[in-house]
Amino acid sequence: MITLGIIEDQPTIREALLGYLCAQSEFSCVLSAASVEDFLAGIPALPVPPRLVLSDIGLPGMSGIEGLAHLRQLLPTVEVVMLSVYTDAERVFEALRAGAVGFLEKDTPLPLLKEHLLQVAAGGSPMSPSIARHVIRHFQPAPRPALEPLTAREQDIVRGIEDGLSYQRIADRLFLSIDTVRSHIRQVYRKLQVNSKAELLARGYRR
Repeated sequence: MITLGIIEDQPTIREALLGYLCAQSEFSCVLSAASVEDFLAGIPALPVPPRLVLSDIGLPGMSGIEGLAHLRQLLPTVEVVMLSVYTDAERVFEALRAGAVGFLEKDTPLPLLKEHLLQVAAGGSPMSPSIARHVIRHFQPAPRPALEPLTAREQDIVRGIEDGLSYQRIADRLFLSIDTVRSHIRQVYRKLQVNSKAELLARGYRR
């Protein structure tokens, strides 16, 4: 049986969670409280500590996220799942960095909530779909902006660089002044988002 603790300040929600989860054969509800402070105060008197804690974020006094460090200090092996109406990316990542193993929306149906808690007990990290999207987006590389096309003259300059010519020889080949060549090269670097001849050659513009 999985020992469970619940931190929720709204009495109707707390009672609904207790009424449903404590009636499930997989769980034994050992402690519930309306604040992190009250929950922490109740832990020393427990014969068996909670293995899982389901915690709200917006609580009176210490927030659920702030409480994570205190919970883990008293119960080093406890697994904490956040249950909250706050699903913005900033709070999601703050909670995960603080040690939460899951993050669920507060309107998660109770049968699904039970399944998520069983996943945690089995070593999983459940997240509501909107929360998971934040995590996925965080690790996806930012799309590179489309490169601005080079003019025909700028392409001639690039060909000269790729052919190994000096700026002076490029100028001679194209019947330009060396200052004009340098001006074109600055534009090429800006458009191709490179900072040196070596980067330009590595990019392989012709390819």
